Amino acid sequence: IKQFLKDTDWGELDYLIVDTPPGTSDEHISLLQMLKGCSIDGAVIVTTPQEVSLLDVRKEINFCRMANTPIIGVVENMSGFVCPSCENCVNIFPPSTGGAQAMCTEMGVRFLGRVPLDPKLSEIVDQGKNPFEEACGSTAVKALNGIVHTLQTILAREN
Repeated sequence: IKQFLKDTDWGELDYLIVDTPPGTSDEHISLLQMLKGCSIDGAVIVTTPQEVSLLDVRKEINFCRMANTPIIGVVENMSGFVCPSCENCVNIFPPSTGGAQAMCTEMGVRFLGRVPLDPKLSEIVDQGKNPFEEACGSTAVKALNGIVHTLQTILAREN
């Protein structure tokens, strides 16, 4: 992580998004130590609807609070499956406890939205194409665009 952050010339950035493994591992601690002194807007935490993932996210939320890292919000990934034939969305991982939205309410954290699994999106990404241009009508891309717009609004308001 240190080499990734320190030895790369990032230039001027609007956003730096770092994807870390689930949980509260050494990577999270190292990342916060490396970014100490930087202006961190906060964390966007990603989960899936299953309770085992939500348990990890609860720990991550508590970790962020203890580390004084603002939590911008939570995104629920794999929130249903978009059928490639009819484009209906089916919950293949039905939440047993209300999913991310209920957890956010319980923990006082902003819920940013849901992103379904979408085979069209996966295919486009596998081809090295930009999904925001090639699949702008897909359910997943629409969901991602909504989340990005929400994040931009939140960050503009808070800065």
